[in-house]
Amino acid sequence: MNYVTLNNGLEMPQLGFGVWQVPDEEAETSVAKALEVGYRSIDTAKVYGNEEGVGRAIAASGVPREDLFITTKLWNSDQGYDSTLEAFDASLERLGLDYVDLYLIHWPMPEVDNYVETYKAMEKLYHDGRVKAIGVCNFNIEHLQRLLDECEVVPVLNQVECHPYLQQQDVKAFCAEHNIYVEAWSPLMSGGNALQDDVIGDLAKKHNKTIAQVILRWHLQTEAIVIPKSVTPARIEENFDVFDFELTAEEMEQMAKLDDNQRQGPEPNDMNKQ
Repeated sequence: MNYVTLNNGLEMPQLGFGVWQVPDEEAETSVAKALEVGYRSIDTAKVYGNEEGVGRAIAASGVPREDLFITTKLWNSDQGYDSTLEAFDASLERLGLDYVDLYLIHWPMPEVDNYVETYKAMEKLYHDGRVKAIGVCNFNIEHLQRLLDECEVVPVLNQVECHPYLQQQDVKAFCAEHNIYVEAWSPLMSGGNALQDDVIGDLAKKHNKTIAQVILRWHLQTEAIVIPKSVTPARIEENFDVFDFELTAEEMEQMAKLDDNQRQGPEPNDMNKQ
């Protein structure tokens, strides 16, 4: 496993396991398998409806809590100072944990314009030691800049849609300038065309790897944090098996040329539903 050091000194596995769109019971099974394979970072969220299943898998795993890195997220309807604190307590109870390693704002919802107050509540959770780090998801540069201007704690990361067809170069550059990691959700462009791409397919044949493994390796070599999701045991293992090869500089350049701004999820400024 590769680890990255976040801007507050906390170490985080660079490869984690996501459970978006995984029902609660299935999340328990898939997280148990992921922990068995060797994953130590698990990414969930209130809106996924599977924090309890994740918590059961953690409790049954036998893996020491200090060896795990658990992320959950605040949903849009809970934004606001007091409601953020209440939502965090509820997430912690569902997970069955005393703390989480990382707590994230799920969307900025700029039309609602509550993310600064929400983030200040998360700063309190951080200062009180109830979370080890705080960050955001789906924040554009202007949203990040406002947090930097109006809040005290620099987010440790920004989790955004990122895959070979949406490489987020501007966001990555801004985040790098401010020592904020980028974490990729939908890293394999789930349901998109990246897994059928001929360029990536040729690289997979060359390295005797799958297309998914090449894409995950590309993410790692761009210094992104990456959280692939699967409920299939063989693919959970496959997605973890990406540390025994490297893409060359020329191959990384081939991957860079695939970027054509194909977004599957909402543009963050357009996502304002609570």
